[in-house]
Amino acid sequence: MSNIVTLKYFNSFAMNVCAHSINKVYSEHELLMYWKKATEHDKSVLLLGGGCNVLFLENFNGIVLLNRIKGVLVNEDDSAWYLHVGAGEIWHRLVVYSLSKNMPGLENLALIPGYVGAAPIQNIGAFGVELQQFCEYVDVLQFYNENRIRLNATECQFGYRDSIFKNKLDNQQYAIVAVGLKINKNWYPILRYKSLRSLNVSGITPYQIFNFICKLRQKILPDPAIIGNAGSFFKNPIIDENMFNTLLRYNPDMPYYLQRNGSVKLFAGWLIDRCHLKGYRLGNAAVYNKQALILINCNQRATGMEIIKLASYVRNKVADRFSIWLEPEVRFIAAQGEVDALQLLQ
Repeated sequence: MSNIVTLKYFNSFAMNVCAHSINKVYSEHELLMYWKKATEHDKSVLLLGGGCNVLFLENFNGIVLLNRIKGVLVNEDDSAWYLHVGAGEIWHRLVVYSLSKNMPGLENLALIPGYVGAAPIQNIGAFGVELQQFCEYVDVLQFYNENRIRLNATECQFGYRDSIFKNKLDNQQYAIVAVGLKINKNWYPILRYKSLRSLNVSGITPYQIFNFICKLRQKILPDPAIIGNAGSFFKNPIIDENMFNTLLRYNPDMPYYLQRNGSVKLFAGWLIDRCHLKGYRLGNAAVYNKQALILINCNQRATGMEIIKLASYVRNKVADRFSIWLEPEVRFIAAQGEVDALQLLQ
């Protein structure tokens, strides 16, 4: 088999790489069928939703499966709504659906690209809200024994842009097929982030928050259909109180977000911007000129290695100035599958 199928239109970075085949799957039976076919031909398997958080470094030597398992089931009791959502549902459409059914709570997570099945992997989050605040369980199909298991929220080991799905499960041996969410009926607005503090807590509605966040994201984030990117390239670093106090002494205007355990979250985009890197270009890769946290594929001509060189340059500049080593949020995909991003950025 030869690499003849382009992946350019199936990854938001618009990397012009190929795979042996790309198949949309709409059921667990199809997932198992394609996985068995790949193993019979000694080929790797890569599951994608929207390809919104991956960076392809080269051609993928295997079969790409696009998870399109659909369905939204809703139950409720006096205190909450319970949603069982297929992994192939688009995340933003789920947010819109929940609001249209008068189930507020997900509005801060509006316009996050990608599919529901990818949400637990990264523990997606925005504007002070993370998936783990709603996730009750994740249903997983194990390819090797064809069992379907359910991991509760504790078993998912959620952390900041982290989960068991990133670190301890072989993603060529399983597939997320559904996610269970619990949305409490006792709604209240979450407006702790600086960019939301202009909103009036008194009397604000979920739709107003939703519309505000959509406009904000559209203003500062590039459309992947026009400019190849994977959204936030780096995680916002979390540091201890002592380091924070030292940095704040020299950077009194530094934005931050206090954590419940006493640590402090900084904003990677601000750190990069302070290194005067907004708009910086290296080959066909660049730091986006409206939001320094985003690396872009200029004119859709960049290679994965060009993005890595730029990311490494940015990371070193931030470390030189602030003694903070940024960690990538984006997953790096090589010929046989995912590789350690930090090792490549050394």
